[in-house]
Amino acid sequence: MKTMSNVDVFAVTRELNDILTGARVDKAYQPLRDTVIIRFHVPGEGRVDVVMQAGVRIHRTEYPPENPKIPPSFPMLLRKHLRGGIVREVRQHSFDRIVEIEIEKEQKYTLVVELFSKGNIILLNQEDEIILPLKRKTWSDRRIASRERYEYPPSRGIHPLRYEMGELEEMLKNSDTDLIRTLARKGFGGLYAEEIILRSGLDKKRAASTLSRDEIEKIDSAINELFKPLRDLKFRPHIIKNGEGDVLPIELMVYRDREREYFETFNEAADEFFSSIFREELRKVHEAEWEKEVEKFRKRLRIQRETLQKFQDTIDTSTRKGDLLYAHYSSVEDVLRTIRDAREKYSWKEIRKIIADARSKGMAEAQMIQEINGMGNMTLLIDGERIRIDPKLGVPENAEVYYEKAKKAKRKIKGVLQAIEKTEKEIERVEKRRDDALRNIMVPQKRVKRKLRWFEKFRWFISSDDFLVIGGRDAGTNEMVVKRHMEPRDIYLHSDIHGAPSVVIKSEGQEVPETTIQEAAVFAASFSSAWTRGFTSLDVYWVHPEQVSKTPRSGEFVAKGAFIIRGTRNYIRGVPLKVAVGVVDHDGERVMCGPPSAVKKRTDNFVVVKPGYTKKEALAKAIKSKIDPENLFPLEDFVRVLPPGKGDIVTGD
Repeated sequence: MKTMSNVDVFAVTRELNDILTGARVDKAYQPLRDTVIIRFHVPGEGRVDVVMQAGVRIHRTEYPPENPKIPPSFPMLLRKHLRGGIVREVRQHSFDRIVEIEIEKEQKYTLVVELFSKGNIILLNQEDEIILPLKRKTWSDRRIASRERYEYPPSRGIHPLRYEMGELEEMLKNSDTDLIRTLARKGFGGLYAEEIILRSGLDKKRAASTLSRDEIEKIDSAINELFKPLRDLKFRPHIIKNGEGDVLPIELMVYRDREREYFETFNEAADEFFSSIFREELRKVHEAEWEKEVEKFRKRLRIQRETLQKFQDTIDTSTRKGDLLYAHYSSVEDVLRTIRDAREKYSWKEIRKIIADARSKGMAEAQMIQEINGMGNMTLLIDGERIRIDPKLGVPENAEVYYEKAKKAKRKIKGVLQAIEKTEKEIERVEKRRDDALRNIMVPQKRVKRKLRWFEKFRWFISSDDFLVIGGRDAGTNEMVVKRHMEPRDIYLHSDIHGAPSVVIKSEGQEVPETTIQEAAVFAASFSSAWTRGFTSLDVYWVHPEQVSKTPRSGEFVAKGAFIIRGTRNYIRGVPLKVAVGVVDHDGERVMCGPPSAVKKRTDNFVVVKPGYTKKEALAKAIKSKIDPENLFPLEDFVRVLPPGKGDIVTGD
């Protein structure tokens, strides 16, 4: 299987550093045993997922797999330590296959991704002590375990961008093998060793120690020419098509006759290349998990069918035995009479001896008796069928015992048949879920990021009267709403609670109707901290722009995102906390969350939500399944528009 080379790591870390520096760590997942996905929030861009597969790859991905229902301990620990932290740098260690992501929170953390051998993912504290590794490993000179100091593996070769000619000459002269093996083992890897030799025009089987000064200079020239795009940071990311594929950040002569597909970034190329391989691995794992799930029901079905067969056998056998007793009524009655008479004089032990003697003498009645136990129960052999009877009972009573067994088994068969039908339907349901799940793995929905309009960076909705209403998401966007976007004749609203957005109705110079002010009040209340606290209503006030100030009086302090309101406040009392989420057409189709009356005005495709108990992402999934069955929008669009905290869908609204 293709794994990232030192060159790949160089390219991918340069790009990831540009993408992630300043990003906030959000969540971590572990879809496979050796694979972790970390979700970052990048200012101005939003969600960015980075996949880290120990020993194989690290890159941004637009194909994030489904998260496991029960998260393993490693990603939970990453969330505990890193969530909310800010990425300060993504770097490669010494041109090795080691990536370090430095994250600052209450202290500095370093996430180390090792891509050599079977690899590892290791979280370090600011003293470079291991908090937890994905895999615990021990070598003679190196130990990867909690509370151990992290030590880098020994360097294996020269740095192709920073070596001196003397280092190269020493490496080659001191080699005890051929040229191709020497270069491959000294940090270049097999592919780039082949490329260097191809560009130098030398024989790869030549003993490295026999190279002349001129030949070493040819190797040096080939290395410099090959890696010039890395020094200049001018990558040509592409995937080699046909046959055994490859993904590369720079052009190679060894692939000059192969078809190529080019990409804007190496992260994008790596994502396309590795994701298809990863999907196959993921499919195998999920297939095995689904097989266990299906096998549970198959086992149940086998037991139910075996039970059904036992009942059917009981019906057949018991009915046949009862019929045989009646068919040989006279003979059986004679035997019973004889036994009852003998019992008046003899013990059961004596009776068994008498019957054995009679059987040996060929007496017909005795041949029918196979066995009498210590309790007097007797087994007869009639037409090859062994039939156990009670000598104290007559033929009809003994036959009725067997007929009753058959009736009981027949009554139980109905329940077993119903259970079998239910299990068969359950198997069919699980197999369909399995097939759908495996199909989604193999043909995933690529996350295509829609370019946001300016107002979508904020909370927003379009009122029933066609006015745009915007609100801040946090302290920074509260500042932007007021300072950049509030104009004369607009209306400013704020909930009467700590932890609420600044909301502005964009009037565009028009008089704002009362209906829009009422809707904006619902919007302001619903996106405040009152939602997370489970309130059903809240007071909201509105003022004119000239009443909103950032200038404090003497002795006052105004925090970021907060404002001073001067003059009379116009209160709207008891505003309900309730929003609707729908797909609307406003400069193109998009997901809008706002007061139910405003959303109803623009679409019939919506659901109403109130403060509740369902986690935000689960709620977003439920909403998406109801109003986006064709999967036109990513889940992120629904998560993004919802109020903070938990909520529930209002039924019958």
